[in-house]
Amino acid sequence: MKGKEVHQHRSGCPVSVSLEIFGDRWSLLIIRDLMVRGYRTYKQFQNSGEGIATNILADRLERLERTGIIVAETDELDARRVNYRLTEKGIDLAPVMLELLIWGARHEKTGAPCEVIEYLARNREQVLAETRGRWERRDPTPILPSFESGQRESAKHRG
Repeated sequence: MKGKEVHQHRSGCPVSVSLEIFGDRWSLLIIRDLMVRGYRTYKQFQNSGEGIATNILADRLERLERTGIIVAETDELDARRVNYRLTEKGIDLAPVMLELLIWGARHEKTGAPCEVIEYLARNREQVLAETRGRWERRDPTPILPSFESGQRESAKHRG
């Protein structure tokens, strides 16, 4: 199959194989930042607010690139800067990320506004089509608003 890294997996279970490739939290958060937040650079990932250590970030970017989920590209305007981009293999994770987002917000206390989550749940196909369209157009516009800033705004209005 296209894009598969030659690697001996623990088992032949597709769930196990998938989790070996992208299943740790840092890899999923980098994929989220590329897909949903429109991040492209090491510095953006570093400043995402998740507190990822520089050595872990560098390792996960390298692993995601090695497994064909992302590609590193030289910035057209500044050859010293590298921009990361999801590959087709990476953008194919959009349904997984959407379901994780909906599931997490429905079952745990998060900063995601209920109305946003319900919109996503009701309009899955439209959201996924928009996500893929932005990827195809190389449009880094965030798909969702920042939940953290929304929490601060809500707190200001309540207090």
